[in-house]
Amino acid sequence: MSHITFPSKPPTEPPKPSRLTKNRNLPGLWMTHDPAIYRDPVSGNYYIYSTGALCRRSADLLHWENLGKVVSAPPEESVSWTNSHDIWAPDIVKVGSEYRLYCSNSSWGVRQSCIFLAVSDKPEGPFLPGECVLKTSDDLPVNGIDANIIEDARTGEQYLLYGSFWGGCHILRLDKTTGLAAEDGIGTCLARRPAWTDCAIEGPYMIYLPETDYYYLFVSYGSLKSDYNIRIGRSRHITGPFLDYHGRDMADPNDEDNTVGLMISCGYRWFDGTPYMAPGHNSVLCDDKGMFLVSHIREMNFTEQPEPSTLQIRRLYLTPDEWLIAAAQPYAGEMLQSLSANDLIGSYERIALTPSVPQGIQCAHPLRLMENDRMECCSVIGFWNMSGAYTITVQYGNTTESLIASPAWDRELERPTIMLSGLSDRGICTWYKKRPD
Repeated sequence: MSHITFPSKPPTEPPKPSRLTKNRNLPGLWMTHDPAIYRDPVSGNYYIYSTGALCRRSADLLHWENLGKVVSAPPEESVSWTNSHDIWAPDIVKVGSEYRLYCSNSSWGVRQSCIFLAVSDKPEGPFLPGECVLKTSDDLPVNGIDANIIEDARTGEQYLLYGSFWGGCHILRLDKTTGLAAEDGIGTCLARRPAWTDCAIEGPYMIYLPETDYYYLFVSYGSLKSDYNIRIGRSRHITGPFLDYHGRDMADPNDEDNTVGLMISCGYRWFDGTPYMAPGHNSVLCDDKGMFLVSHIREMNFTEQPEPSTLQIRRLYLTPDEWLIAAAQPYAGEMLQSLSANDLIGSYERIALTPSVPQGIQCAHPLRLMENDRMECCSVIGFWNMSGAYTITVQYGNTTESLIASPAWDRELERPTIMLSGLSDRGICTWYKKRPD
């Protein structure tokens, strides 16, 4: 495999903080919570804005510099409404020469919340707090937090996505000139959870892909608990309905078995290294490097002790049937390239991101891709073949998986590897990584 260009070892994260404090301004990517990724069209730099109104900057998505707090405090109008000075989950959009940061102001577990607008003439701030865009209270069925801004690809109209808990995630039309709400009320519900759960759904994020003419809606299930996970639906229209892999409406509360939404990331455990749980509140970057899923995540910890979050960036791939899947390993600078069947033959660890009640930590199991197109996975015997320069098809029983193969960096074993990232015709995402020879 000497012809394969593997990524180099990515930067090492500083030691995990020994205890959590209110100070989120920590080294590395620790406590980069509710991350919103953005590439500035002027400088070309990447920025991540996160809870606490913190900002980090990078030139390559690998090396990050902490710029500190970029919004000093919520405006008085917001504080008088929420009785809180906390700033959560900012999201940014550039309109003309103005950078607009939409910030949430709230307290844990209440609906007395606000999304306010802060503006600057540069992405690094400081951002000057301005007017409130949306206020919610216990009189409403929704919670006004977790903003994301999206434009209608056909009309150019701008919309605010928001929502957490209770009434689900909504979309509200904005006045693009002012950045404020252009309609009364709470907007249209795009996704919600059933009553037999705690109804927690949050962090809505939407992208539009011209090549598929689909809007893709990302949401997080599970309220930061250990079963936190990321799911998607898609629609031809910005206001929905958003349907999952099996054609179910993401806004339908009748989810009897926790399977609505295509789950593209959840808690996982490879054979070696640190297991993780609770990926969520993601954002998405689409640029000339490709598509990337950015989310907070934390190490597996089922004790009562709080666990600090960190951040992962993973490539997103478009499948032949126009769904999005996340790469099996965090981004290390890898690029898709032509591979041969001989490059792929060998032993793998495989994780199936299968929905469960509650959503568990999905553990790896062994699998082998063998000569003569044979596949063995425990007692399962199937077949595999190259379907393109870096795509393969795996078949077993009545199931077919479409996989994208790429060089990668194995974060657990600290070595180059081949990863496979796929989706089955049953709507289950799968992650593979090749074991050492």
